[in-house]
Amino acid sequence: MRDHGEQNAHRLRKELPDEVPPPPPAEVAPAGDASDGTPGEGRRAPGTGLTGRQRLVKGLWPPRLTRAQLIVALLLFGLGFGLAVQVASNSEGDSALRGARQEDLVRILDELDDRTQRLEDEKQVLEKQRDELENSSDQAEEARRQTLEKERQLGVLAGTVAAQGPGITVTIEDTKETVEADMLLDAIQELRAAGAEAIQVNGVRVVAGTYLTDADKSVNVDGNKINAPYRFQVIGKPQDLEPALNIPGGVVQTLEKEQATVTVERSSKIVVDALRAAKQPDYARSSSQ
Repeated sequence: MRDHGEQNAHRLRKELPDEVPPPPPAEVAPAGDASDGTPGEGRRAPGTGLTGRQRLVKGLWPPRLTRAQLIVALLLFGLGFGLAVQVASNSEGDSALRGARQEDLVRILDELDDRTQRLEDEKQVLEKQRDELENSSDQAEEARRQTLEKERQLGVLAGTVAAQGPGITVTIEDTKETVEADMLLDAIQELRAAGAEAIQVNGVRVVAGTYLTDADKSVNVDGNKINAPYRFQVIGKPQDLEPALNIPGGVVQTLEKEQATVTVERSSKIVVDALRAAKQPDYARSSSQ
C-alpha cells in the first residue's frame, strides 16, 4: 500500500512542469519617473547630466535678443515715455484750472470769447474789402486805396511808422533784480495774443522779429540794453489787454513771485513813436514783380 502511494506521487511530479524561477527584483525608479516614459523633475537627459528644470532655466537665461526685438523694445519704450509726459502735462493744466477761482474762470472764458470776436471782425473786414473790389466801378482806384491802407497797417506792425490809440501802460519795478528776459518775452507774447497792435519797451519798438536776451542785471531788446523799471506802452483794446496779464498763473503772478511789482494803467491815448528802419530783404522778392 505504501509502495503504491509513492509510485503515484512520483508519477505526478513527472507530469507537473518545472517551477518557474521568480523574476529578479525590479530597480526602484527615481522620484518623478513615470511608467509612460515622461521625464520627471529628477530625470536627467542622456549625455547632458541636466534635469528638465535646469535645461529650462538655461534656455531662458541669459536672454538672447535679436536686433529686431531690441529695436521694437526701444520704440515701445519711447512711445510709453512720450505718452506719460503728455498725460502729465495735461494733468498739470487741468489741475491749474481746477484750482482757479470762479471769477478767474469767468475771466478766462471772456478772454477766449474776445479773441473769437476779434477773429470774426477781421474776417468781416476782409470780406468787405473783397466785396468793394468786386463791386467798385473803378476797381483800379479802389485797389490802390486798399493798398495804401494796408501799407499803413503793415507799417505799424513793422514799426516803420508811429502809432497812437487806446491801450495800457505796464510798469515793472525790479528792485531785487530778479526779472529775466524770458519773463518780459512772456509779457510781450501775452499782449500780442490779446490783440496788441503796437508795443514799445523803454523806447525800443517791438516787432515780429524782436528778440530779448539777459545782460548784466538788465535785459537787451534787439541788442539795445534797457534797465528797470521796464515800461511797456501798448496800443490795443484795454478791456482785453489788462485781463490777459492778470489771468491765474499769468504774467503778473509770475513776476510777483519773483518779488517784482507790476502796475497796469488804462489810457484812451497811448503814443508809440519809437521807429525801426525798414529792412530790405536780401533774398526774398515780391512774387508780383
